[in-house]
Amino acid sequence: MDKAEKEKTGKNTKRKNAETIQPPDETHAGVLHADTPLEEDERDGSLRPQNLKEFLGQKVLKENLAVFITAAKERKESLDHLFLIGPPGLGKTTLAQVVAHELGVDFKVTSAPALDKPKDLAGILTTVSEKTVFFIDEIHRLKPTIEEMLYIAMEDYELDWIIGQGPSARTIRIPIPPFTLVGATTKAGNVSSPLVSRFGISLRFSFYEQKDMEAIIKRSAGILNIAIETDAATFLAKSSRGTPRVANRLLRRMRDFAQILRSKSITLKVVEEGLKRLEIDNLGLERYDREILRIIIERYQGGPVGAETLAISVGEAVDTLEDYYEPYLIQTGLIQRTPRGRMVTPLAYQHLNIPSMFIQGNNENKGLLFQSP
Repeated sequence: MDKAEKEKTGKNTKRKNAETIQPPDETHAGVLHADTPLEEDERDGSLRPQNLKEFLGQKVLKENLAVFITAAKERKESLDHLFLIGPPGLGKTTLAQVVAHELGVDFKVTSAPALDKPKDLAGILTTVSEKTVFFIDEIHRLKPTIEEMLYIAMEDYELDWIIGQGPSARTIRIPIPPFTLVGATTKAGNVSSPLVSRFGISLRFSFYEQKDMEAIIKRSAGILNIAIETDAATFLAKSSRGTPRVANRLLRRMRDFAQILRSKSITLKVVEEGLKRLEIDNLGLERYDREILRIIIERYQGGPVGAETLAISVGEAVDTLEDYYEPYLIQTGLIQRTPRGRMVTPLAYQHLNIPSMFIQGNNENKGLLFQSP
């Protein structure tokens, strides 16, 4: 082969590689088409439901959403913008995917921190197809400039874009296809009022009931191809904090324990042994949950204590304390928020087996501002 042929062959090889290896998407958004199956949940198959029938729990929320989806499909219009509120792990992202699947439209997903500049949002919205479901996670973290651009896009389906600089600068409006924005947040109070008012549908997630958690665990066990006994599923559901994400995580760990113990199924004995080794009790409290309760009782006489002080005491960030630990502790009635800070309830003393004399001693001193030595 002469020199000219070698150069030609090298150029062809480079061209093929360039066609094969594509640069990363600069818009920071992934897209799933209507005929594309949803992504698998880790390596164990898709634990995420793909339609409303498979989405267990949240009965009222699901029934109302089914009405809105059916009406939009009959009118052949895009679904109104959807605002999802609730603690982490309850299925906000999953429900957004289900909505796109039920509508039979494309699904684009991104998170607010990934949208750094207005051009990032413009790059996504100018490439969406009609009726696309566009999901933004943690929408309360949007920058003000991007949020203001989103207002016009949500209402008028247009983008304001500035061309040029200085005296010659001018604004043009770029039309975009009608789409459905789904915004999810764990902190609804941090979302600005103008943005909230532009969502036509607002849905609030609550922690799942016991029977729904059992059904979710049994469904996930079937997908993971592992048998689980009814009493084991019941016990595991009680320890899952009313959160499907926690339930699926614990189920995978129980599968590991069952495998090592050479058990053909997940039995009650396996669950009890596994949760004991993971330091999770029958209420689903982890070691840090119990440590939070003990610190409030032992160091601060049951409270009240501020969130920042408590976070420093347990060695966690304030956001982690407020977003992950506190919601479940409040929901189970173990602590309560007051204007002066966090306080434990008598139920917390009972759960930690702290003598009732300690409760009485604390209650007697609560009303005293100055105590005699």
